[in-house]
Amino acid sequence: MKRIFTVFAIVSMVVLSGCSLLGEVNNSLNYANEATDYLDKASQFAEDVPQLARDAVNNQEARENLETELKTMKEEIQTFNETKAPSIAEDIHTQIEEYNAKLSDGIDTYLKNIENGKYDPAQLENSEIMQTINDLTSLMNKIENLGS
Repeated sequence: MKRIFTVFAIVSMVVLSGCSLLGEVNNSLNYANEATDYLDKASQFAEDVPQLARDAVNNQEARENLETELKTMKEEIQTFNETKAPSIAEDIHTQIEEYNAKLSDGIDTYLKNIENGKYDPAQLENSEIMQTINDLTSLMNKIENLGS
C-alpha cells in the first residue's frame, strides 16, 4: 500500500510539473505571437508615416491621417506595454518597454510640432521615432526564438 501511494505521489508530481511547464510554453508562444504582431504594426507604421508626413505639408487630409496614425501607434504602445510577459520573456519585454517609452516621447514631440504647424518630413525621418522602430524590429529574432 505504501508503494502504491509513493508511486501515485511521484506520478502526480510529474504530471503537475508537466502541466506547469506546458502552461509556461503556451504563455511563451502567446506572448511571442503578440509581440510579433506588435512589431509588425510598428514596422508598418515606419513604412507608412514618412510618406504621410511628406503629403501633410500640402494636404489637409494627409495631415489628419498623419495625426491619426501617430495617435494610433501611441495606443498600440500602451496596449502592448500592458501585456503580461512570461518569465522567459521578461528581459525582452523590458527592452521593448524602454524602446516604447522613447517612441512615445518622439511621437509626442512630433504631434506638438504638428499642432504648431510644422510638417517637416525630414524631421520625422531623422527623428528618434524611426531609429527606435528600427531598434524594436531588431528584437524580432529574440522573440521568434521564444516560440522554439
